[in-house]
Amino acid sequence: MCPTNGASKPAIKPADLRSAFDILDVDRDGKISHNDLKTLYTDAGDDDIGTMMSLADLNKDGYVEYEEFEKVVNDKKGGVMEDVFNCMDRDGDGKVGEDDLKSYFKFVGIEVDDDDIKAMVCLGSGDDDDNGVSFEGFIKILAI
Repeated sequence: MCPTNGASKPAIKPADLRSAFDILDVDRDGKISHNDLKTLYTDAGDDDIGTMMSLADLNKDGYVEYEEFEKVVNDKKGGVMEDVFNCMDRDGDGKVGEDDLKSYFKFVGIEVDDDDIKAMVCLGSGDDDDNGVSFEGFIKILAI
């Protein structure tokens, strides 16, 4: 199991959620499909994409609508995005750093250089501090 500090997380701001959802909705049809995720996560296999979809597709219609996305991300009992964050947070301090982000982007098949990683940490943490990014900051990063 991935580490967690046991504290409940704050709800993510609606604007950040909408931005993240819109990025994932590649074809702009108002729902996230298997093909949308496959387009973004080119190195992920069909099984991985299927797992992502099954975790978020609460009504099992084959798509993730915004309301489902919002519920999964903001689920106070430990949503999927919080689980991803906690797995990335290898030392369990409630923050992910540059190395964690590099590993994540490599896993999902997105090529990102060191300057971009530093900029993401700055965006996610709100300053030039390299101590890492909180869960809320992580959601902001995913929305870019």
